Amino acid sequence: MEEQTPEERRALFRVVRGEPSDAELAALTVVLAAAGSGDGPPAPRVQDRWSDPSARLRTPLTAGPGAWRTTYWPR
Repeated sequence: MEEQTPEERRALFRVVRGEPSDAELAALTVVLAAAGSGDGPPAPRVQDRWSDPSARLRTPLTAGPGAWRTTYWPR
C-alpha cells in the first residue's frame, strides 16, 4: 500500500479512477456538502389556541346599552 501525503489524509474524498474536470469536482463537492449539512433550521413551533396562556385572561368588560349582546362574540 502506498504512503499518503498529509493533503490526501485531510481530503474528504478522492478520485479513484478517471480524470474529472474542475467543474465536476466542484459539483460533487457541493452535493456532498449539502448532503452532509443536515436539516435546515428547525421549523417554528405553532402554538394552538387550546394551550395559549392568553386564553385564560379575561377580556375587560364593556358597560353600556346592548353590552350583553356582545358577550359571546368572537374575539
